[in-house]
Amino acid sequence: MHPMVNIALRAARRAGRIVVRAMDRAGSLRVEEKAKNDFVSEIDRAAEDAIVDTIMRAYPDHGVLGEERGAARPDAEYTWIIDPLDGTTNFLAGIPHFCIAIAVRKGAVLEHGVVVDPVHNEEFSATRGAGARMNDARIRVTNTRALERAIVSTGIPYAQLERHLASYTEMLRACRGGCRSVRAMGAAALDLAYVAAGRTDAFFQVGLQPWDMAAPTVIVREAGGFVADIAGGDRFMETGNLVAANPTVFRQLMKTLRGAVRESGDELLARG
Repeated sequence: MHPMVNIALRAARRAGRIVVRAMDRAGSLRVEEKAKNDFVSEIDRAAEDAIVDTIMRAYPDHGVLGEERGAARPDAEYTWIIDPLDGTTNFLAGIPHFCIAIAVRKGAVLEHGVVVDPVHNEEFSATRGAGARMNDARIRVTNTRALERAIVSTGIPYAQLERHLASYTEMLRACRGGCRSVRAMGAAALDLAYVAAGRTDAFFQVGLQPWDMAAPTVIVREAGGFVADIAGGDRFMETGNLVAANPTVFRQLMKTLRGAVRESGDELLARG
């Protein structure tokens, strides 16, 4: 295992302990609403502080891009992209589907990714070119060959919903009619890790942030999956619009989603 992955796992475990210890008092935590349906708690901040402290002890010259802290040392060769608690709404409601996500980017290239589910003690990790793992086992995307037999997960893009309501509604309608089942579980990074582990066949969402996508993108790709923006390019870290799936379902899902967006008249495809 690469040393940076070891540090990422150490940091995520430390954050995970903070999060799990707070589950029983989630109702009494200080919570702010950064935007409509976008919450941050004192636990998000404490978890991110623990992650950054762990990283800086090992790599003091590296940069950080965190959901709560923002960017530090943006010109550094290596940048750690951190989501200290993906699925905060689930956490606050006592729904045990959330995670810690940490990626390492060298220049513009995502090199390492870690997604840790502290409730179920599941650790998904990958290094570019070295495959993907969950705990001690190798993982691969499914071999489902038809979209009509695929389980597709998604997330409701609250921050972008008004802007892209028509296109998102059309995409959901098309998926509902064209695949086996649609799931919306509320933690994009963990949902993407499930694609890598073969638990679901595909995932799509619009309006994501870099820290939602960076770590699981490495894991999905190293598990044999495809990841792209809705236009079929590689600009998802800029646009926030992402599709991930096993290779066969990916092609069929992309065709379905792009047709739905065209039907809606949205400019989403022009932006990726």
